[in-house]
Amino acid sequence: MSEATTRLLQEILDLPDDQREELLGAVQAATGNEPRSLPFAEEWLAEIQRRSDEYDRGEAKTVSWEEVQERMNARRARHG
Repeated sequence: MSEATTRLLQEILDLPDDQREELLGAVQAATGNEPRSLPFAEEWLAEIQRRSDEYDRGEAKTVSWEEVQERMNARRARHG
C-alpha cells in the first residue's frame, strides 16, 4: 500500500464503528460492489478487534513502515 493509502486506512480505522459502516456502505454503493465475504476466517474478527482496541488505547507497540522494510531486507539477506 502507498503511504497515502496507509494513512487513509488508519483514519478510517480510527472512526467510530457506525461511521466506518456508513463509509463502507457509501463506497460499495458508489462502486457498485456488493458486500463480499471476509478475506479471512470469521474467527479472526475477535482478534482483529482486540488488536484494534489495544492500538486505540495506545498499548500496542508499533513500528514504522521503513523499519518493517529494513527488517524484511535484513531477513532476505540472511536467507537468500
